[in-house]
Amino acid sequence: MRRGNVLGAITLSAAVVISASACSSTKDESTGGGSGVVTQPSSSASSATPEIPLPTKAGKNYNVTFIQGVQGDAFYITMQCGIQEEAAKLGVTVNTQGPQKFDPTLQKPILDSAVNAKPDAILIAPTDVKAMQAPLAAAAAAGTKVVLVDTTTEDPSYAVSAIASDNEGGGKAAFDAIKQLAPQGGKVLAISVDPGISTTDARVKGFSEAAAADGKYPYVGVQYSHNDPATAAQLVTAALQKDPDIVGVFAANLFAAQGSATGIQQAGKKGKVNVIGFDAGPDQVKALQAGTVQALIAQQPGYIGQVGLGEAVAALDGGQVTKEVQTGFSIITQQNLSGDQKDAVYKASC
Repeated sequence: MRRGNVLGAITLSAAVVISASACSSTKDESTGGGSGVVTQPSSSASSATPEIPLPTKAGKNYNVTFIQGVQGDAFYITMQCGIQEEAAKLGVTVNTQGPQKFDPTLQKPILDSAVNAKPDAILIAPTDVKAMQAPLAAAAAAGTKVVLVDTTTEDPSYAVSAIASDNEGGGKAAFDAIKQLAPQGGKVLAISVDPGISTTDARVKGFSEAAAADGKYPYVGVQYSHNDPATAAQLVTAALQKDPDIVGVFAANLFAAQGSATGIQQAGKKGKVNVIGFDAGPDQVKALQAGTVQALIAQQPGYIGQVGLGEAVAALDGGQVTKEVQTGFSIITQQNLSGDQKDAVYKASC
């Protein structure tokens, strides 16, 4: 149920800068709130999407391998769909693989096998900034063009291009949403995956720094769910027992959001604690519609995939390559879910 006064949308924007070496995009944030109770953010708008020059046709039918961060995740499924659509346009062949869990010990053997098959290019979402550094650098040294999609490693200089969302900006947007939903203040918590993942680390950084700048919202820290919704639920339930005055939870990925909503329900806190989720898979959308999640920060995985494959082909053809591309995000609410943000929802299949 929605109660309280709804605040107007807050929009934060920055100039879009695109060059041969870097690209940043605008960030739009929209929130709403009520006094002391959970309400829905009033509206939101998509952040600007950078226009990247990409090839329209490949010089030959290149063999490309896409290695997901984890199988079955709607984010990577949507990315795969974008890659497949672009592959059909460019005339290249793409083979998609991925580990059963977001784990470098499972992803590295897949990468090693792919490198042994000598593809022309590899698109990959590294599962750890340190553990995947050496194997990816070695793949590039062996002559395979490497494009990083979504996540990165400590030194990505081996990659011809890296495409990722503005994750710190997304974390800040999540805090601003909580701030508007609970203007009275209160403690805030972050639930992430595991330390050492570049994207989720950046989201938590943006969230925690925004909270630290506002004394009304003491940050009780980040806890790690290991990409398991059940673990996330247990963590949130325990956190609410320890700190019953928590007013908001930032869930840094899809599974963290699923588990956080469950944990709040199990703690009997539904309607009292706000959940802002990152990503917009089918299950998260159901949670948004049910009111267990108040807003979703949706990335653009399909576009990340399209640009990633385009950059790989550009590198193979000896064309212009954009070294870094930073994409935007959308804030999805109940109000815009069936309107201007319906296409921002991730896909369960291609």
